[in-house]
Amino acid sequence: MALAREDIEFIKAHLGEWLAEQSFAKPPAVYEIELRERMVRVEEELRHQRELIQTILVQMDKRFDAVEKRFEQMQLNMDKRFEAVDKRFEQMQLNMDQHFDAVEKRFEATDKRFEAMDKRFEELTRRLDRFMFWSLGLTISVGALVVAAIRLWP
Repeated sequence: MALAREDIEFIKAHLGEWLAEQSFAKPPAVYEIELRERMVRVEEELRHQRELIQTILVQMDKRFDAVEKRFEQMQLNMDKRFEAVDKRFEQMQLNMDQHFDAVEKRFEATDKRFEAMDKRFEELTRRLDRFMFWSLGLTISVGALVVAAIRLWP
């Protein structure tokens, strides 16, 4: 079932028409114009999409700049707050140092009072030691006199 030469020629001659009939039943010139119109519309739509993308990119840049400015402002605020906290801690440290200096002075005064008390107790102990020495000496002397008097008494 080989095709004859004239059949092949017939197919070649009518192939374009048949294809045009299959594509929306329009003649080839109309179909070509429609394709060109579609390409023009697609190109216009692509240009419109490109413009939209550029607009979106510009808006995103503006938003990123705004966010960056907010972060910078937050950083400045945080720095100020940390400086304020640092100043408060320094003030607290000064207050604590002053308080500890006052407490230390009080302890020194108390130490001086205890030293004075120690001196008084040492003096009192020395006086008691002398008293005990004299009391013992007097008691032994009186005892010796009593024993001597009893022996000498007939």
